Amino acid sequence: MDKSTHFFGISVFGQLISLIDPRIITSSTKKFDSDRYVKKFKTKDHLISMLFCSFAKCASLREVSGAMLGLSGKTKHFQLNHIPRRSTLSDANKRRDADVFGNIYHELLKKHGHVISDSRIKDVISKQLEIVDSSTISLFKEILKCVGRNPLNGKKKGGIKLHSVIHVDEAVPKMVWFSSAVARQAQARCEHDLCF
Repeated sequence: MDKSTHFFGISVFGQLISLIDPRIITSSTKKFDSDRYVKKFKTKDHLISMLFCSFAKCASLREVSGAMLGLSGKTKHFQLNHIPRRSTLSDANKRRDADVFGNIYHELLKKHGHVISDSRIKDVISKQLEIVDSSTISLFKEILKCVGRNPLNGKKKGGIKLHSVIHVDEAVPKMVWFSSAVARQAQARCEHDLCF
C-alpha cells in the first residue's frame, strides 16, 4: 500500500498551516490594508504567530516569543518569515485590526466547512461556550431600605452588581460574585476591569 509523502518531515503545525491558502491571506490583507506602514511583521506572520500561541496554549506574549525563538531554523515548514519579539507582537496586536483575521477565518470556513463534522462543532461549542452576565439589583425596595446611601437631597443611591458565568449546557452558574453598583460611566470601567 502506497503511503503519501506529501507531509513527510513536516510538523503537525506545519501541516495545519499548509491548509491555509496564501491567496486568502493576501486578499484579506489587501481588503483591510493591514500591512500598511509595516516593514517586517506582516499579517501572515502575525496570523501564524497567533495560531502557534493558540495551539501551544501559551498564556503570555513572552511565552509565544520564547517558544517561537526556540523554533529558529525550523520555521520554513510553517511559512513564517519573521519570528516576532514580545514587543513586536504586542504592537501588532494593538495596531492591526482584528477584522482581517475574522475575514480569513470566514474564507477558510467557506473553503473547508464541508469537511467539518456538525456534531463535533456542536459538542465543542456546548463544552466551551460560556455566558457572562452582570445585573444591578436596586436597594430601593422595601426589604432593603436600610442599606444604600441616604444623601441630604433625599435621592437614595445604592445597589448591588451581580456578576455570573454559566456554561451554555448547564442550568446553574459556575461562578457568581457581587460588587457595589456605581455610576453609569464608572460602571462600564468597572466591568472592563472585572475580567469580562
